[in-house]
Amino acid sequence: MSATKTSPFVALPANREAVLRVMPMPADANVHGDVFGGWIMAQVDIAGSVPAARRAAGRVATVAVNSFLFKQPVFVGDLLSFYADVVKTGTTSITVSVEVYAQRQRLDAEVVKVTEATLVYVATDDARRSRPLPAL
Repeated sequence: MSATKTSPFVALPANREAVLRVMPMPADANVHGDVFGGWIMAQVDIAGSVPAARRAAGRVATVAVNSFLFKQPVFVGDLLSFYADVVKTGTTSITVSVEVYAQRQRLDAEVVKVTEATLVYVATDDARRSRPLPAL
C-alpha cells in the first residue's frame, strides 16, 4: 500500500481581501534566504490588528497569541498575503484568526499557505487602559 502525497500548493482565498501584502527583503532573512520567524510574527500581529482596530473603533493592544503555526518556510522574494478575520469578541477583547499565503515568485507564482495564527487584542482608551467594545 503506497501513501499518496498531497500537494502543498493552494489558491489564494476567493472572495476575501488581504489586509496586508508584503515581500520580505534580504534584511528580513538569514544568510540562506530563509525569512526569520520573528519577522513573520510581527507582520501577523500588524495584520491581525487591522480588523481588531476596526471592530474596536480605535486603539487596540495585543494581549495574547493563542496559537501560531509555521506550515511552510518563507523566502526572500515571496509575496505574502495576510488574511485576518474577527472570530470572537468579549467585553473588551477581540480574537482574530490570521492566515498567511506565499506566492513563490521564483516558482511560477505557486501559492502555499505558510502560517496560521490566532491572536487576542484588547480595546484601549487614550490612557492605554482597557475599555468596552462599542455596540455593533
